[in-house]
Amino acid sequence: MRRIFFAAAVGVLGVLATAAAVHAITFGENDGGRHPFVGSLVFEFQGDNFQGCSGTLVTSTVFVTAGHCLVGLEDFGVTPRVTFDEVIDADADGLVDPGVTLHSGTGHVHPDLGFPNAGGNASDPHDVAVFVLDAPVVMPAYGQLPTAGLLDSVNKQTTRFTTVGYGTVRDDKAKGPASLGPGTRRKLATQAMQSLTDAWAQFSMNPSTGSGGTCFGDSGGPHFLGAGAAETRIVLTVTVTGDRYCRATDKTYRLDTPQARSFLGDFVPLP
Repeated sequence: MRRIFFAAAVGVLGVLATAAAVHAITFGENDGGRHPFVGSLVFEFQGDNFQGCSGTLVTSTVFVTAGHCLVGLEDFGVTPRVTFDEVIDADADGLVDPGVTLHSGTGHVHPDLGFPNAGGNASDPHDVAVFVLDAPVVMPAYGQLPTAGLLDSVNKQTTRFTTVGYGTVRDDKAKGPASLGPGTRRKLATQAMQSLTDAWAQFSMNPSTGSGGTCFGDSGGPHFLGAGAAETRIVLTVTVTGDRYCRATDKTYRLDTPQARSFLGDFVPLP
């Protein structure tokens, strides 16, 4: 797995490439205010702010994201904060705009976070974290965590899912990185599920089957149960990784497992 940032930030934050992918919405559409409780982790380094990961506010102070998004940042002088502004890089220069509202807080990473290249467990990397805000952000509604084992009872063949994030975009099927553009705003896409294991859920992001997906900058972003009129606020999984050029598969970490719930329960009441 890999941690990769949009090209404007690679030179600055490349030192953080120790754990996993920082996976942005491909073949999607502008969010249009539908998910105000989905935000972006913003990384400040030497005075510049970069879009880093995505995540979901599940209470007024608890922001759920991927573990690899927050691990080791302090070692490199990187300060994480969160924004819920829908447009964060209007001029598409790779930097978060100066007027974007940023919320400070403290990150807490699952204590068992680990990946195969760091001696961790590939079957369950425990890739989940929370960022606890210093001050509440009041919204009409928040994301919801799933009940235990919820994904096991979902009809994988007929159910559609919705993913949301701020990362890199892809709007055509051409090969390679030349087809990727900067993530400038919150976007969404709908998906079909491909497979499910005890810790992972994999989704299709092939537009020929009506699916979109994630790419660089969407790690930690939610995959909601349902799509369209049937969409819920239940965050079943968070984005972790996918294929190299964000064209085929979207691999996500489940939040309905005992391992994820035991960690999340220390910060928020569980359903």
